[in-house]
Amino acid sequence: MKNVDINQLLAARITERQDNLYRLAFYYVKNQEDALDIVQESIRKALVSSNKIKDVSSIDSWLYKIIVRTALDVLRKKKKLTVADDETIEYLRRGEEDHYPDLDLQEALEGLSLKYRTIVVLRFFEDLKLEEIAEVLEENVSTVKTRLYKALQLLRTKMTEQGETKRWKKN
Repeated sequence: MKNVDINQLLAARITERQDNLYRLAFYYVKNQEDALDIVQESIRKALVSSNKIKDVSSIDSWLYKIIVRTALDVLRKKKKLTVADDETIEYLRRGEEDHYPDLDLQEALEGLSLKYRTIVVLRFFEDLKLEEIAEVLEENVSTVKTRLYKALQLLRTKMTEQGETKRWKKN
């Protein structure tokens, strides 16, 4: 495929997925400005290296991989997570249907290590298949399955503990 065709296809996929790309970046940094910077830098990286795309059917997972890696780079540079301000929360609330009203789940997810949380977010919030997650993270599918299973076990334990704590406080 010609480079011009790939760039047009890439631009179309970025436009179609812009909300998902932003939401994924925001999930990592919890800050509107940083998330926008991550998306912008990721788009730049994607356009610069678009000639490396071998299979156009994997553009989505390739874009997610770039977003995840760029977000992790930003986190490594900052070495801290920031809390979202009210303006950012209100902005996100107006977004697509993927808001997270269950704060217990959000809290439990935040308690997971990054390697588990990334897989859960990509699988259940971004609706990627296990094979696509493996491609994004450059891991074996079996490793992704194992980590997903472990993450779900940890979430179940945390959610059960939170539920018992709430019942205890009510009584």
